[in-house]
Amino acid sequence: MRAACRSVFFAFFLAFFGNAHAASDTFSTEEILSGFKKTVFGLEYRAWSWQPYLVKKYTVPVRFYVHNFARRDRTPVVHRFLRDIDQKVFGLSTELASRPDSANFLIFVVDRAQYKRVVREDIYKDPEAKVPGRCLVRVVSGRRGIKRSAAVIVSDEGEFLFRRCLVEEVLQGLGPMNDDEALLHSVFNDRSRHSRFTVFDQIILNMLYDPRVEPGMSSKQIENLLPIIARDARRRVR
Repeated sequence: MRAACRSVFFAFFLAFFGNAHAASDTFSTEEILSGFKKTVFGLEYRAWSWQPYLVKKYTVPVRFYVHNFARRDRTPVVHRFLRDIDQKVFGLSTELASRPDSANFLIFVVDRAQYKRVVREDIYKDPEAKVPGRCLVRVVSGRRGIKRSAAVIVSDEGEFLFRRCLVEEVLQGLGPMNDDEALLHSVFNDRSRHSRFTVFDQIILNMLYDPRVEPGMSSKQIENLLPIIARDARRRVR
């Protein structure tokens, strides 16, 4: 029985934290460049952030704090995922904040019954705010980079939704804020069945956090550099 339990746990760990099966050379340069442009130069909810068609990224260390309001304590799982990001995205510095007031990225883990209240009270500070989606992230950004992010993750509607919400919303809170149905290898596609930090998305995040990519850049400004940045990011992800 213990061996069986260990096997189930190991399978879950690989499914959540392990690399996607595809290697970094599975994708063409054209696919990677298209994926970067579709996710970085766009915004799923355009009214929520500064200049949707310009680069948004952190230029200071990202300090995460997790509020677990759900009945099930998801904090250890969320912390493991955050440490995974730190190991896989070069150029991005992350840490766990000891207090919410010292964090610049808040993560709220909630049960569905709490979702609207938390979004209105803790994210928008507006009791009449519209609450779209099954989970969400809000990013406040400017020309010097992202100032703060806040994600709301639903815990009690199954493991797949929890994992997918966690991965997608946290990664989007770091800058690639758009979804696109053409991104077959990405969690940034609401029709995909990905629920982990895929190799494709690791390449996109490594491109975004390359020091040659600066907040406020337009697609035109970075066009000539992108193939080189994509090549270097692919090498880092191998």
